[in-house]
Amino acid sequence: MKIAPIDIAHKTFGRRLGGLDAEEVASFLKEVASEMEGVIRERNQLKEMLRERELQVLEFKEKDKALKETLMTAHKMTENLRKDAEREAALVLNDAQQKADAIIRDSRDSLKKTYQEITELKRQKTQFEVALKNLLTAHLELIERNNGYLPHIATPTEAVQGGSTPNLRQGKPVLET
Repeated sequence: MKIAPIDIAHKTFGRRLGGLDAEEVASFLKEVASEMEGVIRERNQLKEMLRERELQVLEFKEKDKALKETLMTAHKMTENLRKDAEREAALVLNDAQQKADAIIRDSRDSLKKTYQEITELKRQKTQFEVALKNLLTAHLELIERNNGYLPHIATPTEAVQGGSTPNLRQGKPVLET
């Protein structure tokens, strides 16, 4: 059976011979009722505080859960970004390596072509030198055969003056032997 403070305050007792002092009992019951009201008020306040704390705990748990989820999402995103960056770096390095290989290959081909051109130029130079030596030798032999004789050729001035020299015919130089 529940007893409320008002029940205590209005409680009456039967009388017996040589019983208790009614005023003292009534005063004590009022004190107990007042004390019980304070205890109930305190209990209700504590219950309210407990309910508020439980709500706060629930809020904190929700926030904690959201934080954990956010951290997990951030971790996953970071991991994905790292993997993507590694993949991208590998692609860039691979592309750079291919370009470097192509540049090296082109440089080698160009160097090879340059060496071939140099070799061809050396061969042409040698052929030219041989042909020039042969031409000079042939001219020297021709000069020696003619005993150093060189024909007189009229200059353009002599040709314009009208052929007063014996080696001009009709204004054109003529070789005399």
